[in-house]
Amino acid sequence: MIKVVAKNFAKENKIDKILELAKELVEKTVKEEGCIKYEMYQNTKEPTELIMLEEWETEEDLNNHMSSEHFKRIVPQMAEYLRKKGEINIYKKVI
Repeated sequence: MIKVVAKNFAKENKIDKILELAKELVEKTVKEEGCIKYEMYQNTKEPTELIMLEEWETEEDLNNHMSSEHFKRIVPQMAEYLRKKGEINIYKKVI
């Protein structure tokens, strides 16, 4: 199993735009083969910090997701509304 934590830092007045795009991304992604979980969370102390928590069966499934039409279309649109570059960390279960 692969887990992904993708942290995004929204421009304060653009959170709604990111959430609108993220909604479509989530709706399409959860239908992908190998997707176990794909959810966005908002930091309660810093509302401009949005985290996408993902679970994938395999790294290949994650790679297929990042090559999908909707990912390649939506993620660059979301980037327009970020105040700084996001962080992506990929984890594998060890215990």
